[in-house]
Amino acid sequence: MDDTDRQLISLLRKDARMNVAALATRLGVSRGTVTNRLRKLEDAHVIVGYSVRLRPDAEPNQIRAWMHVLVEGNQTRAVIAGLLGEPGVQALHDTNGRWDLLAELRADSMIDLSALLERVRLIKGIANTETSILLATYR
Repeated sequence: MDDTDRQLISLLRKDARMNVAALATRLGVSRGTVTNRLRKLEDAHVIVGYSVRLRPDAEPNQIRAWMHVLVEGNQTRAVIAGLLGEPGVQALHDTNGRWDLLAELRADSMIDLSALLERVRLIKGIANTETSILLATYR
């Protein structure tokens, strides 16, 4: 990746719906250049998708939780793969300190959250978890 690729990714992070013509204008390159770079970034799995981000209060009935995960021995890669395969895991972070991983969870109901937690507990390599339900966001 060069500076143009990094600038392209930066623009898409701010607005993933920005069209190719607008991206080309902002970068000072042709539309063909933007299209080719996007294709190469997607083919190399640098860009793995485009998504919509909602305000936390846009889905007031959705349950959000944070799960701290302690991994057994040298099983981190397997645990990460298992967690990323769960649709209720919205984000996964590698951390230091007492816990190895921090997962952001989302579920439509307490029953769905319970089922998600049950599936996560079955992932081989997880030694322990601690989950906190998000009650409010202030910033």
